[in-house]
Amino acid sequence: MAVNYVLPSRESLLPVPGIRLGYAEAYVRKPNRKDMLIAVLDEGSLAAGVFTQNRFCAAPVTLCRDHLARTPSQRAIIVNTGCANAGTGERGLVDAGATCDAVATAIGCEPQQVLPFSTGVIMEHLPMDKILAGIPMCVASLTADGWYDAAHAIMTTDTVPKAFSKQITLYGKTVTITGISKGAGMIQPNMATMLGFIATDACVSAETLQDLVRMAANVSFNSITVDGDTSTNDSFVLIATNKADHPVIYADGTVEFTALHDGINEVAIVLAQAIVRDGEGATKFITINVSGGKSNAECMKVAKAIGHSPLVKTAFFASDPNLGRILAAVGYAGIDDLDQNKITLHLGDVLVAEHGGRAASYREADGSRVMKEAEIAVNVDLGRGTEKVTLWTCDFSYDYVKINADYRS
Repeated sequence: MAVNYVLPSRESLLPVPGIRLGYAEAYVRKPNRKDMLIAVLDEGSLAAGVFTQNRFCAAPVTLCRDHLARTPSQRAIIVNTGCANAGTGERGLVDAGATCDAVATAIGCEPQQVLPFSTGVIMEHLPMDKILAGIPMCVASLTADGWYDAAHAIMTTDTVPKAFSKQITLYGKTVTITGISKGAGMIQPNMATMLGFIATDACVSAETLQDLVRMAANVSFNSITVDGDTSTNDSFVLIATNKADHPVIYADGTVEFTALHDGINEVAIVLAQAIVRDGEGATKFITINVSGGKSNAECMKVAKAIGHSPLVKTAFFASDPNLGRILAAVGYAGIDDLDQNKITLHLGDVLVAEHGGRAASYREADGSRVMKEAEIAVNVDLGRGTEKVTLWTCDFSYDYVKINADYRS
């Protein structure tokens, strides 16, 4: 089970005016599981997204980018699990396009107003007979309070559904922000084998919505790693239905922009952390704070070196304070002029290293105490500047190997 994760309840997930969601059990890969989702957006809704940096991106990612480039005015998203439709060549694009055509016909919109998403096994073609049969089932089950079922319908190796809601006030109006995500493995910054969807009824311009989704991605889905693998399919989409009946938010610099920005970021961070808490086989949730850098980029280099290291991650699983592995990762992160004598390392509240070596006050019993906790903070100060970053990761357990060895079975 996910590390210290509070499961969402059906009642905790608030409907977003202007959105209805429906699911199907289409047997895309396995029977008796929710494996397709359609969300229908009222006219006037806008969408913006960020996508995988993997150059071998999936057909639905290519199509989503194309559709959003044509128009931010979107009317539906469709998600299938079980098959990623990645590494499928021209046929993959044709299948993704046919899926959009079918959804557009079913709800009465243009195909370029449908955003397709797929997740699952790579280099297998979509079972189009099952996809096309599932679309009317999804449409028949559309409901405004369908977020709980939607969170289940996008799961693959996830052990728990990931969803969160909150409400804020803009111009005296109550505004809802609700999101769902999926992901447990093949996760690292520059997105992951994850899908994230956040919707709000706030009134926002298309340009501002794109700014907001980028900002949210940077502090959430681009600040997690499970195993260092960047997937072919990861996508994060932000939707604004413009139903809240308040003045349109156009740009930064206002109290309302800040409130919306902070609210979306909070939802995105909860969803991103849920992915790490549910990392395949995870038993520890680890927060890596790197400060004292000359730039954000070099701080992230160090955080990712620690967070990706199998030696570090297996030590956390075993609760073994073999903390020289962390220092080694800092050293090979790629900062050529790093001065080891200025670096300090804390494990939780325990000072581990300073002045180029083990701290005089450090006792292995203190390190062991912290390593046994389910949530652990690694704090590295590079001693060379004022920039800082936070990255969330998890340990590597026996189950990670088992899950990924048997993924296609």
